Amino acid sequence: LELLDCPIKSTFFNVLTKNQVPAENYPFCTIDPNESRVAIPDERFDFLCNYYKPVSQVPAYLNVVDIAGLVKGASEGQGLGNAFLSHISACDALFMMCRAFEEADVTHVEGDVDPVRDLKIIFDELRMKDIQYVDGVLEKMEKTVIRANDKSKMFEFETLKLVQKCLKEDCRHVRFQTWNDKQIDILNKHLFLTAKPVVYLVNVSEQDYILKRNKWLPRIRAQIDEQDPGAIMIPFSCMLESHLYELPVDERNEYLKKRCSEKYIVVIKEH
Repeated sequence: LELLDCPIKSTFFNVLTKNQVPAENYPFCTIDPNESRVAIPDERFDFLCNYYKPVSQVPAYLNVVDIAGLVKGASEGQGLGNAFLSHISACDALFMMCRAFEEADVTHVEGDVDPVRDLKIIFDELRMKDIQYVDGVLEKMEKTVIRANDKSKMFEFETLKLVQKCLKEDCRHVRFQTWNDKQIDILNKHLFLTAKPVVYLVNVSEQDYILKRNKWLPRIRAQIDEQDPGAIMIPFSCMLESHLYELPVDERNEYLKKRCSEKYIVVIKEH
């Protein structure tokens, strides 16, 4: 599973994976992709282990990769994200994270906070990267399929032409188009970024999370419903989760109880 955001998101990666990768208050702190795996919480697994008491207990794991943050124009070489979009081609799904809190001490690569804009930037950059890829594949295939009349590749060629139309003319992600089983086999072969399911993570301030209100959430939900109907959106506070991570285990529940709140990292792992 891949973690995508505009720059400055490695703090969340550390909290999610219990790692200590560099997480600085400036863009592009992440240069090389960071990868880790996370045990997925599962009450059924815990029950079976307690009941049967096996010698070895191996839970299901989620592999998470954190790449350089994406900026507008990344697919054309801006920032560092474009160089690492190739790292996510083999992943099964995407965490798409956006910032929905104001904080003067936390920089934003665009100069101000606008999570709706940020989601659109990431959305568009993934689509543009797929356009680059499918254009290149079709250019090569034309030599063998059209000029050499290779009928064995004709169905794949026609399917990719539909993908190209979906991305370029319709400005849609591949997963929103209707495909038959044979076409899906072709799509799976090419690992399009926009064919992958997405879970949207909205990073709010600790105060907003505790009060359960944030001015951006309705607009973010509306944007997601327009672009990705039915997708999961999880509001959480990276600041809160990071603070809890630093506390001793016996103090975490007390900290949450005082603030009438709950952790959401577990929910994110389960999704």
